[in-house]
Amino acid sequence: MSARTIDCQGMTCPQPLMACRKCIEAEAPEHLEIVVDDEAALENVGRYLAASGYLHASSRHGKAWTIVASRAPGAAPGAPAVEDFPCPVPQANESQRIAVFLSASTIGRGDDALGEKLMLNFIKTLPEMGPDLWRIVMVNAAVRLAVEGSPHLETLRALEDAGVSILVCGTCLEFFGLLDKRAVGQTTNMLDVVTSLQLATKVIDL
Repeated sequence: MSARTIDCQGMTCPQPLMACRKCIEAEAPEHLEIVVDDEAALENVGRYLAASGYLHASSRHGKAWTIVASRAPGAAPGAPAVEDFPCPVPQANESQRIAVFLSASTIGRGDDALGEKLMLNFIKTLPEMGPDLWRIVMVNAAVRLAVEGSPHLETLRALEDAGVSILVCGTCLEFFGLLDKRAVGQTTNMLDVVTSLQLATKVIDL
């Protein structure tokens, strides 16, 4: 049975995920052991392994985590395509795939209180896009919109329940000390972000 060890210490997300994907695509090992020292990478690699048909568990040793994975019984060898992770590309008969790219928790410059109010109104209005709204991507301070205590959670959860995917930057959550506070969406990485912008038919950038 093939086995592979990938040492990703010193790599920041999404490099560990990309190394894992490259290995699975090229070798399709039965067993994998991945060592990471980036907490955002730990979650993203775990999700990717699950999407690739691997059962996995992790343990911490000092500042690093070791992820031990084995291909699940009956799982086909190979890695999921980028467009299938973290969620499938919309079907061709859909009119638009609008991605909303948020990089701040406020809108505009000048007064933060006003900016927060504008952002609240903006997100509450997003459901008006209907099925054209495909994905919301949050990076930098915008990740605060998706954590515990955020006034946006009710609207974001309703959008997620309606099929809108919400991607929240793991590196950004980790930077702000909020990795364990995410309350909606999926923790994501820069590979997912770039792929989302590539696949969208329209990007709204705030």
